[in-house]
Amino acid sequence: MYRRIRDLREDNDLFQRDLAKYLQCSQVSYSLYERGKRDIPTDVLIKLASFYCTSTDYLLGLTDEQKPYPKAK
Repeated sequence: MYRRIRDLREDNDLFQRDLAKYLQCSQVSYSLYERGKRDIPTDVLIKLASFYCTSTDYLLGLTDEQKPYPKAK
């Protein structure tokens, strides 16, 4: 999971401070998430999935499908 959030950030040419600002946390806290030194809270995981238009399953490594599942009707 930690590698994926770093890869997504880098693929989008963003800095850790950009994501930290979006998540309303410090750059140090965000860095700890990326390095796996701090567990990512559920609300932060959901915000990251929304930001990158992907699923939490993708971020967690449960699927390799980067596109989220379609919404149920």
